[in-house]
Amino acid sequence: MYESYYGFSERPFQLSPDPRFFFATSHHQRALSYLQYGLDQGEGFIVITGPIGTGKTTIARNLLANIADENIVAAQLVTTKLSPDELLELVAAEFKIKTDSNNKADILQSIEQFLVQLNKQGKRALLLVDEAQNLPSETVEELRMLSNFQLDNKPLIQSFLLGQEELKDIISAPEMEQFRQRIIASAHLKPLNVEEVKNYINHRLKQANCNKDKLFPEEAFQLIFEKTLGVPRKINIFVDRLLLFGFLEELDTITNEAINEVASEMSVELTGSLDGSELANEQSAQPLVVNSTENVENIKNVLREVEEILETTIQQKVKMTRYIDKLLKQKNRQFAELQVKDNEN
Repeated sequence: MYESYYGFSERPFQLSPDPRFFFATSHHQRALSYLQYGLDQGEGFIVITGPIGTGKTTIARNLLANIADENIVAAQLVTTKLSPDELLELVAAEFKIKTDSNNKADILQSIEQFLVQLNKQGKRALLLVDEAQNLPSETVEELRMLSNFQLDNKPLIQSFLLGQEELKDIISAPEMEQFRQRIIASAHLKPLNVEEVKNYINHRLKQANCNKDKLFPEEAFQLIFEKTLGVPRKINIFVDRLLLFGFLEELDTITNEAINEVASEMSVELTGSLDGSELANEQSAQPLVVNSTENVENIKNVLREVEEILETTIQQKVKMTRYIDKLLKQKNRQFAELQVKDNEN
């Protein structure tokens, strides 16, 4: 939408993890170094944890994109609440291992035969498990059992676990002692600070070949940090929306006024959940009884809020109509220019 207006070769703040846009803060670089160290060691578990949206999946994609060793056969799982048997079935599927039945013993045997065959070819398997906090403890233990597959005292498969902070609680449980003893490194990602937010945004703009100087003034980065709390995913959502707003309003610079206006718009939408606050509390879930002056006043407040939301929605529809009108005008100009060139020829 706004790419041509700001001279981007592509959208710089897409949500999909893209190794080309990877920006390594000190925490991200440390986590990536641990992953690389784990690869070099060829054994044990690496565990990367962090809050939602801090870039765990991006790190995993970056690692997979930059693996130079052709002898590593990698697969990535994005887990749900899998039982141990379901985990094994998914591992077999991701490595394209043919199994003769759904029997656990048969699946384990097929996986072991696959790993031994890789070893004979001078290769080894790497399993990246994303959203690992969703795994029950018995399924995490199944991963440890997979690491028992060895040949000549060398492990045939290595696993990296990436997950939200709940993963630390799972691994810290008393019954997970054997698993903890096989963790050779771990790292915890944190949100970006103000300076990192600035460098993160400028890095992505540069990757998209931005041709606008000082698109974001210096004071804007502090405000963006305050609105997003330095969480990369929230930054992507918010700055993408800022650029769309800037295009619709024909802004050459994203001012603090624009940032505050967009943040205000998004606060009453589902988009991005910038503040992360609860939508409702227990009291708001109770039935409303109109039998007091206080309840009547509550109803008035609710109606005022509904009116504000409707007004915001109408404003957004007006902006979208303006955007469509602008696109049509651009297309008409392009068509007219083509006709002029055809007539000249």
